[in-house]
Amino acid sequence: MHAMPLINHPCTLCCRPTSMWCSRCQSAWYCSAEHLHNDWSRHRKECIPAAPAASGGYNVNMIATPPPAEPQYITVSAILFLPKKVDIPASSALYACRPSHKPSQGMCPIPLVQSHFPDGQAEGIVLTQGLNGEPLRFPLHLWYSPTSLQKSSPVNRAIYHITSGAAPKPWCGTVIVLKFNGSRRQGYSDAGSNDLPALSAYFLAYK
Repeated sequence: MHAMPLINHPCTLCCRPTSMWCSRCQSAWYCSAEHLHNDWSRHRKECIPAAPAASGGYNVNMIATPPPAEPQYITVSAILFLPKKVDIPASSALYACRPSHKPSQGMCPIPLVQSHFPDGQAEGIVLTQGLNGEPLRFPLHLWYSPTSLQKSSPVNRAIYHITSGAAPKPWCGTVIVLKFNGSRRQGYSDAGSNDLPALSAYFLAYK
């Protein structure tokens, strides 16, 4: 015959009586590890680790908190405009990290582009229009170095090449272009040579 638990509190999620609690803060009660996991996105904001003296080591009634979520990485092809590369821009594999699913951030991955810029700083522009102002079905995400633009050096020879030197103002520094997988911009697809006309039109209009 099993002894009944001496402590009974309502489960935070379903209000069922339970004698188990969160192992991290020891102040939130759950009837199962599954219910703690389901409530973790809310509870983690208020889950403050208990003091060492209060914890007293492991207890059979403790439920382990879920481990931190590991970032999910995806790989897409980006167009790389290098300042010293005169011929057609190179296509390069680029890693992107998917952020947490918060409404303010959306579902789109965050591109890891900082390593391509000398000072580690990059700003992004979203191109939604192509040739003759027509809307792009797959908008383009252009990343550039603001400090290189301010210093006007080094001039990007690859962009100079695709615009035949007709751009009213030279584009400077490294430029990386990614391609969204739709107008809602919730992810990326591979960018390629088919996107160069829209990019050329943008660089020609840049002042």
